[in-house]
Amino acid sequence: MKFCSNCANPLVYSVPPGDQLARHHCAACGMVHYQNPRIITCTVPVWKNRILLCKRAIEPRLGYWTLPGGFMENGETMAQGALRETWEEACFRPTLRQLLAIVDLPQYDQVHMFYLADMENDQFAITPESSAIELFAAEEIPWQSLSFRTVEAALKHYVQHQHLQGPLPLLETTIPPH
Repeated sequence: MKFCSNCANPLVYSVPPGDQLARHHCAACGMVHYQNPRIITCTVPVWKNRILLCKRAIEPRLGYWTLPGGFMENGETMAQGALRETWEEACFRPTLRQLLAIVDLPQYDQVHMFYLADMENDQFAITPESSAIELFAAEEIPWQSLSFRTVEAALKHYVQHQHLQGPLPLLETTIPPH
């Protein structure tokens, strides 16, 4: 950020009066320009004990397997974002069962939220965001070809607890920098 969106004057990066953290703020009009973590909302879609994974057709991590998900949009709930992203990446609408995992990535200013989701049938389709989509049994998951460590954490948590009856425990974890 270089200029104030309120008055167009140059911004200063320092601790504004009354705050404790350095932020972009305008010395002319006093507006503070907050930058907060972004939420990524995803699904772990399941059909008859098989997990749906999408092969990424876009960067980052082009060609790697992932769960349907992406950045939450303004004006939508986490659940709405997870359902929208699942539609955009795999052309189906699952039923959200429960929140399964919350994974913090403070080094990237992100929080990843994963919903366990039931598929009504095995009908899905590739999209501009996914070059392939497959259903995997737990022992077939391509662990070495997963796109992100957050996806790996959510999948491992699900596989470890999928045999339980009723709600699965919630994973709350932080992934440190490499």
